[in-house]
Amino acid sequence: MRASGRRAWTVAAGLSIAVLLSGGGCDTSPEPTTVAKRIKIAMITEWDGGSFWSVVKKGAEQAARDLDIDLTYSTADGDHERQAQLIASAVTLKVDGIAVSAADPRAIASAVQQARAAGIPVITLNSGAEQSAELGAVAHVGQTETIAGRQAGQRLGAAGAKKLLCVNGEAGNVGQIQRCQGAQQGFGGTTEVVNVKGVSDLATTLTELQSKLRADQQIDAVLTLNPDIAIAARDAIKAAGSTAKLGTFDLSNNVMSAIRAGEIQFAIDQQPYLQGYLPVSFLKLYQANGDVVGGGAPVLTGPAFVDKSNVDKVEKLVAQGTR
Repeated sequence: MRASGRRAWTVAAGLSIAVLLSGGGCDTSPEPTTVAKRIKIAMITEWDGGSFWSVVKKGAEQAARDLDIDLTYSTADGDHERQAQLIASAVTLKVDGIAVSAADPRAIASAVQQARAAGIPVITLNSGAEQSAELGAVAHVGQTETIAGRQAGQRLGAAGAKKLLCVNGEAGNVGQIQRCQGAQQGFGGTTEVVNVKGVSDLATTLTELQSKLRADQQIDAVLTLNPDIAIAARDAIKAAGSTAKLGTFDLSNNVMSAIRAGEIQFAIDQQPYLQGYLPVSFLKLYQANGDVVGGGAPVLTGPAFVDKSNVDKVEKLVAQGTR
């Protein structure tokens, strides 16, 4: 080929490439992609805040950030009828999943049925492990309260106690009832359940427990079902001049300090961070891949025990709000 011919061919080829790169001729732009839907999940609990539920909320919010989920967290402030209304509102908003604590399964049953009828999967958390399947939930995340109570009763009985006072600060909460029933099974001695004012009025709760311990000097073990009530019980034991051993459910900074000081024998950790994190992630898996975790059985987050043997390690995590 002559030099002039080669130059002409080179120029033509260069022009063709330039046309292609500039978008001329056939369209080489990528096909438009479908943006994945950001799912919406509602978590509705009976309480908010405090040393327990604040950790549940923190776990749920972290899961939402990790998995790019639009999360709405609502609380009924102890009103289970209000909780049912919040579930019904979530159904109206057409959320993609609902996570709900089930302290009073009967109160929320109708609202959960509405969610099921609308094709919205529900996961229960914290209380209601035994009633979760009956409600129609696809899974439950929490601990089996009867088993946890039984182990607590066994610990106090093994320490030599003969009469146990189980302190219920939320009468009607099925989980609280099951804890005391389990404690009675595991304790082996005499067990009495007392209903107190609870976290809404800790000063009155302290007075109630102090009076009870003064009136019955045979009580040599106390089991509380809430960390704030545990501190009230500790103070009541001191004020009554009692030597009763004290155990509790759930953790707080004050409970950790009391365990270190020998004022509380143990605390049961049901890992509330997991009770917030796992339902959100499980609902994401259900929507994305049809996964159902647990195979019909509760996904257990406890019980685990914190005592003097491991308080140093757990105390740091409690301080940062994840245990």
